[in-house]
Amino acid sequence: MALETEIKLSIPAGAARRLATHPLLASSKPLRAKLVNTYYDTPDRKLQAKRIAVRYRLKGEDWLLTVKSDAPAPGGLAQRNEWEVPGQPGEFDFSHVDSPKLRRFLEAATPELVPVFSTDFTRAAWILTPQEGTRIEVALDRGKIEAAGRQEVICEVELELLEGSVPDLFAVALALQNDLPLHPESASKAERGYRLADDTPLAAARAANVSLQLGMSTIDVFRSTAFSCLAQLQANERGARGSSAPEFVHQARVAMRRLRSAIRLWRPLLPEDYISNFDPRWRTLANQLGDTRNWDVFITEILPPISKAFPDHGEIQQIAKQAEIRLAGCRKSAQAAMGSTSYSQLLLEFTAATLSLPERKKPKLAVFAPRSLKKRAKRVAELAALTKDSHPEARHDLRVALKRLRYALEFLAPLFPARGMQRYLQSATGLLDLLGRMNDLTVAGLLVDEALPGHDSDLVRAWLAGRNDLMLGQLDGLLVEFLSHPAPWEHG
Repeated sequence: MALETEIKLSIPAGAARRLATHPLLASSKPLRAKLVNTYYDTPDRKLQAKRIAVRYRLKGEDWLLTVKSDAPAPGGLAQRNEWEVPGQPGEFDFSHVDSPKLRRFLEAATPELVPVFSTDFTRAAWILTPQEGTRIEVALDRGKIEAAGRQEVICEVELELLEGSVPDLFAVALALQNDLPLHPESASKAERGYRLADDTPLAAARAANVSLQLGMSTIDVFRSTAFSCLAQLQANERGARGSSAPEFVHQARVAMRRLRSAIRLWRPLLPEDYISNFDPRWRTLANQLGDTRNWDVFITEILPPISKAFPDHGEIQQIAKQAEIRLAGCRKSAQAAMGSTSYSQLLLEFTAATLSLPERKKPKLAVFAPRSLKKRAKRVAELAALTKDSHPEARHDLRVALKRLRYALEFLAPLFPARGMQRYLQSATGLLDLLGRMNDLTVAGLLVDEALPGHDSDLVRAWLAGRNDLMLGQLDGLLVEFLSHPAPWEHG
């Protein structure tokens, strides 16, 4: 078994030809090879479900049977176990797989294996030796994925670590990115092939549970949390760049909020230059998507019940028309931000810096987690006492603090008893939902002014005020209910 460590970067076709002239590569000639691959799975996709890839590759005149344990690749970095031996297409001998459990699984699936999709591309590869003990392959792959009569273009750069350390790999990637429009990609060729074969519709990705394992240090847990947030963000990139469906931008912003909450949660343990470098950049990117989200909510959630109640009111029709115009402009700006060079650089630089964070023996996670949660819960209780005057600003501050607490709870939930944590989270989520809808009404009032400057819009304002009063009547009860729950990190 070999551990494959690589960074996968997409590159526009127009820029791909410039790779060979980059100062890192210009002094050497690449090795060129045509690679034809067929990927296999069972009809019910047993291998895909376990993130296992099995392929036959024709390289020159030789066929190679490869097994890969696929894994998420936040920030473009993928580390996969790989087993490869010579073979003949259609013959599956997995005796070389030295993981008994995986080998048994593959052998049981063998009678059902059928071709699912293929890739056909030309690879130009350079070997870099930037220093003694470091060897990195830089490969430019250009070709196509084919499945079920459909095709998708391959145009990407792969950097594989042959010898050396992961920081060495990122140093080369960052040097190339300084001069070329390279974007870290999370999806492997296999993932893209499955999507093409099954014609899987694009869907927004919600946050996944953070993976925690015994023996992880507090900084290890931060890395796992940060990369979980990156995975959600990158899973929504394509939709945020090319779709008008509101949920892609929404989930991309959720991913960035969660990431910034993680940085705040672990702030006492993180280098100050790490925080000062990345937190403002993530905030700027999230803000670039904020107006799009506000207009999406206004058009899809706020306006429909008003329009239904007053279908012939001219002012409401004017507001709706102006809202669509403003949303279109904001969406273009959001799409440009998600496709920008600065975003690509942020992904790669943040991943490299997070992997290189210094380890700390103290505090232990068992000490850090309850202490941090208690601090956030105390802040929520303090702000809850200030909401009695019902000012939108006070409710907004409470909502932000409660959201940070909820994210921290979700990050650290596996450390505490599930039943108490679930009840506490459900109560927090219900309160946040109400505060969120009240905040949407406040924002809607500002957007009405923006859509029709100089108009009184009394009807719309009255409707918004009425809905707000109804929700205010529910707020105290939900606050009391939430604050009455015992803290799950204090009760075993």
